[in-house]
Amino acid sequence: MSVLTSPRGKVEVVHCRRTESQDIYCIKNLIRKFTQKLFGSLNIISLLEKANLAITLHNDQEEIMAQATFLDYPNWNVAPQEDWVSVFRELDSEIPCTPLNTLFMHLFVAVDEYSVGCCTEIIRTVFKAVPDLHFIFLIVPSYMSLGSTLITVFNQVGNIPSLTYDEEFAVHICHRHSHYPQLHIRKARVEDHDDLVPIFLHHDTILKETYGEYFLAELIEAQDEENHAIVCEVEGVAVGLMSVCSRVNMQLLHECFDLRPFHGLCTPHPDDVLEPPQELSVQGSSGAELRSSSQECQQIVKEPQEAVSPEARETIQRKSTEEAAAEEALSPVQSGNTSEAEDTEKLSQECSVDYTDYCISNTSSASISLPEETSNFRPTYRGTSTAFCIQLFCIDEKHEARSLDFMNFVFSLFPDKNFCIISLPHLTPEFVLIQNFVKIVPFNNCTLDQDLYVFHRAGLLKTIKIRIATLSDTPGVENLVSTLMLSKSILEDLQQYNEARRDPDIEYIRSHYNIEDFIYFSYHQREEHGHLYHFALNPIFQHYTKFFLKEILRLGYKSCLYYPVYPRAKEGKFQSSSAHSLTSALHYLVPVRPRRQIVYPLEKLGINAPSKEVSKDALSYALNHTNRKLTLEPKITINAKIVVVGASTVGISFLETLIFCSHLKFSNLTLISTHGLPGKKLLGTEQRKFLASDHCYNDKDHALMSLCSWINVVVGKMTAIDRAAKQVIVSREEVVLYDHLVLCTGQQYQVPCPTGADISQHPTNREVLNSSLQRYTGPVPCNHFTLNDEEDCLKALTWIRNNSIAAEGNVIVYGNTIDTYTTVETLLNLGVRGSCIHLVQHPPTSIITCINNYAVEGAVEDALRAAGVTVYRDAVLAQWNDGLNPDPIHSASFTTPTKPFQLPCSMFFSFCEKNVDYETFRAFNDACLVYDGRLVIDTNFHTNDIAIRAAGSLTKFSNRYYSNEWTHSNFNSKEVGFQLAAVMLNLFDPTLEPVTEPPADLDRLIPMYRGAKIKGGILPGSYHYLHIAKPANPTPLEVQMAKSDFGSEIVTGNVKNGTYFRIHTNKYKMVETITCLSKVPFPASNYIRLFGQHEQVLNNLCARYKDGLVPDLYSYFTEPWCMALFHDRFIDLRKELRQILSSKKEENLPSIEELARQIEDEEINLPEKPKNYLKRVFQETIYRPLVEKSILDYLHYNHYHLPMYAWPGII
Repeated sequence: MSVLTSPRGKVEVVHCRRTESQDIYCIKNLIRKFTQKLFGSLNIISLLEKANLAITLHNDQEEIMAQATFLDYPNWNVAPQEDWVSVFRELDSEIPCTPLNTLFMHLFVAVDEYSVGCCTEIIRTVFKAVPDLHFIFLIVPSYMSLGSTLITVFNQVGNIPSLTYDEEFAVHICHRHSHYPQLHIRKARVEDHDDLVPIFLHHDTILKETYGEYFLAELIEAQDEENHAIVCEVEGVAVGLMSVCSRVNMQLLHECFDLRPFHGLCTPHPDDVLEPPQELSVQGSSGAELRSSSQECQQIVKEPQEAVSPEARETIQRKSTEEAAAEEALSPVQSGNTSEAEDTEKLSQECSVDYTDYCISNTSSASISLPEETSNFRPTYRGTSTAFCIQLFCIDEKHEARSLDFMNFVFSLFPDKNFCIISLPHLTPEFVLIQNFVKIVPFNNCTLDQDLYVFHRAGLLKTIKIRIATLSDTPGVENLVSTLMLSKSILEDLQQYNEARRDPDIEYIRSHYNIEDFIYFSYHQREEHGHLYHFALNPIFQHYTKFFLKEILRLGYKSCLYYPVYPRAKEGKFQSSSAHSLTSALHYLVPVRPRRQIVYPLEKLGINAPSKEVSKDALSYALNHTNRKLTLEPKITINAKIVVVGASTVGISFLETLIFCSHLKFSNLTLISTHGLPGKKLLGTEQRKFLASDHCYNDKDHALMSLCSWINVVVGKMTAIDRAAKQVIVSREEVVLYDHLVLCTGQQYQVPCPTGADISQHPTNREVLNSSLQRYTGPVPCNHFTLNDEEDCLKALTWIRNNSIAAEGNVIVYGNTIDTYTTVETLLNLGVRGSCIHLVQHPPTSIITCINNYAVEGAVEDALRAAGVTVYRDAVLAQWNDGLNPDPIHSASFTTPTKPFQLPCSMFFSFCEKNVDYETFRAFNDACLVYDGRLVIDTNFHTNDIAIRAAGSLTKFSNRYYSNEWTHSNFNSKEVGFQLAAVMLNLFDPTLEPVTEPPADLDRLIPMYRGAKIKGGILPGSYHYLHIAKPANPTPLEVQMAKSDFGSEIVTGNVKNGTYFRIHTNKYKMVETITCLSKVPFPASNYIRLFGQHEQVLNNLCARYKDGLVPDLYSYFTEPWCMALFHDRFIDLRKELRQILSSKKEENLPSIEELARQIEDEEINLPEKPKNYLKRVFQETIYRPLVEKSILDYLHYNHYHLPMYAWPGII
């Protein structure tokens, strides 16, 4: 914030921010003829799309006062974009301009009255935002004067010719030192005390309270050869202090942190022990193991490390992109990124600087392919320490951007030291100085609650030159990447990149990813999109990553870069034929959300179908992106340890929401899950699924997100929570620390507890003890299966194949959920004879069946009967093996309301009612979390511990809300996870508006979510089933239909033929329920989009159905007209049209929405029917052309997805 005063004495308070797309209209209004003569005729949108930095100045009323745009190459085409440095060096050799320290002003506009002050404020802001920037050039035609504004900050250097114009252009320069100069650094003096104390006390009073009022003076007086105090001063006043010391507890650092990339911060010594003894390295460990997402290295887990910090990313970078998806876990604990050391160590071995003193020694020559670290081994370094530490640092906020100015001076105080280190509490917000350091990954058993950061002397070098690679660089690149797993691929691509042009498939990217969240696609030429294949950078230059990316774009004449992360195939091979090396720049890119795709009826559309580039079924990958606008835009780093327990849909949705916040960088996300991340394609796409689906995520969705690129994954079960220490105990021995714990374990099928009734006594259900509330404590038989996820299904499938169950043996499926039907169908599909399958349904706990549709249930029962499957109803498990040893199960006895029965058993599937796992319950109970049948939460997901939140079917709302019938189980799990993330983002995201407390009378209302509840699967008879319904308390369908406000239903086809399609619309004609039962597969994702639509949007479905024009809904929804309904941006069109109709477009007429309200409230008397009146107003006013234009713009902009529609101009 600054205050500007006009020549006439007017005062304006102004604020600087990044330019946004909504500023374009105001910017155009500020352009004058003089502006066009200075900068040329510019396309403002295109300019902003290609700008590295664009700054807008606005006042308190959000009125734009000024705007300036800066790029990293000159305008007016006075020099080639990739080689302007030589031209400007020839102009004035005394100006040491480089791509790192130079920007060019391509546009400046301002309100005339405040133009001088605005210009000065913007220039100061630019120098503050880009610490490495020293020069800003302005190039204008030589015959033009700069005017009264720009001349105040720019000085002419000389003239240069243009490459395209027959005239010369004047070059003007603006120097940093005139606006936001580098700080003067010197040794501290005692008299600096009075200047520094207010700065320290502004941040914290702990030092004063601990060490006394004159602690700074004493610190400054205590300087010696090992301890130094340095200050920075502005105009003779000290504005910051740094205290450094050469005494470092290296033993503690070596025990706690993986410093192998930097040779332990010691000089190399012949007696260094850098690798474990061979006999130690191969024996493995007996405890839980930490595995990378590619299963390439293992180590004991004590605490999962930061998954997404740039430095830790080096670990993941080593692995190829295609390895991003975690494989089936063979050990109890897994991590998506184990330690930075493995890759940074490799890249550190060859430092690309001119001074051999700066080179980091080789710490290991072993390739990371086998377990290379055991739980106890730590490298031993015998050499002398080469590090000093920062003990105390503080600087005035006005000058914080120049914090790095200290480093040259402090390194000069320790000429024999190459490393500067600093340790901070992990919740310390990342300040400017730390952003230039490398964050070190701690060992798994690190007990320090501090993060360690390292800065190398070579990081001060500013003479970094980035150029196009040539074949002569091969030896140097080979040395740099020699120990990386994909070094061969990198070198092959280096050799061939000039021979083969491999631009990204931009049509596919645009149609399958929301790239337009970051760019205006139409303003980027095809050749300006680049594909990033490999990126290897020495970690000591990590803070130059964005500069490297910026130079890639400039030198390659690119405006966008795309980096795909491919999942790893089940068999361990790469899906992609051209393997990518995971880039260490991943955290400087932004993840791009995948777009939901329409399932097209290609044969029916014919020539009106989308192009093959859009409709093809290519390999799925997660896409990461950067562009010129993002190269100078910082991310906000969140170091809080957020631990999610449970890979349920809620947990995955929560993590997805956090990861795709492009302006935030969560460096410490951890998932604790029994089987790691889902989406491993264990069963294959052709395999029938044992379990029904909620259609929230499938294997392809997981591949498109690549969560393992951003989070740690700890494979194991939570067995305890230590709330005081903020620890989660995994598998009874491993410890995971947290700042925020999110519990999303859900409910699982449990092993049923037999009643123990002796069927020889012929008991009935009434005579036996109800065991449904009892927990089974005996040994779980080896042929007993409770299926809760894909891993469990794989085990069952493996058992079936290994034990010839399909050929012989009886299978008992026990339960009455929809999963029993899908499991029976899977068994039949695997070849198990129907006569060998026994579906035993225990007594229902509710009058509502799992399908809740008699027509569908009747078809399923007929299919079971036709397949020979025997169904037993109201049966209660009495005994296994007549009460003898149940492992394995040879027989199972059941009681019924009439007479008991016994069945032979080779395999027993249990689908009894889901419940919270007992060990999970014990963890809650022992931690004194309030549990009342389920974990109790409030409306903000809090448990009784403010640091612990919970969501999903695991939870219930507190009794104080008087809504026990409503839980998260009633809602769409994906939406619940999103809302949980939205609540937590208020803690971390400074761009969000502060949350206001609800009024006193509303704080007892539970949140209601609107997303559809979905279930589907393949039922017996090979029926493909889908049911979509609004969130509601379960009610029998007959009861629903009997209500006066039920609405109407549309049914086509019949269940026996497998053509059943039912749509229920409520009294407002909104689609509320959809049920499909078909013998052939159908596009379920399309039908899900119909939920919540008005029947008129569905082409007046109700009227057409009454007229007999809709004999088959399956065929109806494959007609070309409805493709837009399935489009992912159709909801945006609806919002836009709603906004048009709700806004006042004509002075003497209220909006359409306001008219409708007035009619409803009877505030106006109409001579005609309200519908006719509103229709006439719409037709006769400006609303109709506005709506038509919006729809046509939508169709035109999305024509690659919707080519079946015509619009003016294409015919």
